[in-house]
Amino acid sequence: MRLAVSTYSYWHFRTEKYPIEKVIEHAAALGFDGVEILHRQMADESPAYVNGLKKAAFRNSLDLPMLSIHQDFVSPDAAERVKDVAHTTRCIDLANALGIPCIRLNSGRWNSIASFDDLMKVKGDEPPLPGHTDEEAFKWVIDSIEACLPAAEKAGVMLALENHWGLTTRSENLLRIYKAIRSPWLGINLDTGNFPGDPYGGIEVLAPHAVIVQAKTYYGGGEWYTLDLDYPRIAGILRRAGFHGYVSLEMEGKESPATAVPKSLEVLRAAFRS
Repeated sequence: MRLAVSTYSYWHFRTEKYPIEKVIEHAAALGFDGVEILHRQMADESPAYVNGLKKAAFRNSLDLPMLSIHQDFVSPDAAERVKDVAHTTRCIDLANALGIPCIRLNSGRWNSIASFDDLMKVKGDEPPLPGHTDEEAFKWVIDSIEACLPAAEKAGVMLALENHWGLTTRSENLLRIYKAIRSPWLGINLDTGNFPGDPYGGIEVLAPHAVIVQAKTYYGGGEWYTLDLDYPRIAGILRRAGFHGYVSLEMEGKESPATAVPKSLEVLRAAFRS
C-alpha cells in the first residue's frame, strides 16, 4: 500500500488556505508517495494554476491519487441537485486535467442541523427535514451519482463515495447506495475516522469495496473529536480484504502539521509497510 497526504492536513478550513504547492514540497521531502488535493484548497481552476500543480507533482516524483470535492445530493430541490451534478462533472474534468484518477464524493446531508460543529457533537446523526424521509434521500443520491457516471467513464476518473457525515454516516447506508448503483466506476473512499460507533467493525464491512483509504490522526487533540486508532489492526483488516490502493493521511489534530504530519507518516509506515 502506498502512502499519500491530503492537503487538508495542513489547513482544516480554520485559517487562510495553505498553498498546495508547499504541501507537495513537504510531501516529497518527507517521503510520501502522493498528495491528495482538497478541491476547496485550490487557489483557482485556471489552466496555468492546474498545470503548475501537475508539474510540481511530477518534478517531485509524486502521484496525485485523489481530488476531494464537496457536493450535496440530499436536497428536496431538484434544481439544487442538478447544480451539484454539474459541479461534480466539472470536477471530473478538473481531475482529468490534473492527471488524477479518482474523486471523493459525499452523499450530502439534510442540513437540519445547520452548524457542522453541532453536527459533530451528535456524530452526524441528523434527522430529515420536516415532511421528508431518508427514503427520498436515498433515491436522490442514487439518481444523482448515476447522472455523473457517464462523465466519469468518459474521463477515466473513478468516483469514490465516502463514509462522510450525512446520509452515509452509517456504513449500511453507504453500502445501500453503492450496491444499488453497481458501476465499475463507483467505489468507496473509506475514512477511518468517520464512524459513529466501533470503527473496526465499520472498516471490515467497507474494506472489500474500498478503492482508497483516508487515515485520520489527531496530534494535539482533534478539531472536533479525538480517536485512538489502532493502525496495525486496520492494516490487517485491509490486507485480508485484498486492498492494495492508496492510504491518504488526513491529520486532523491541532498540533502544527510541521511536526504532526511526520509523526503520522511514521505511524502509517509502521502499520502499512511492515
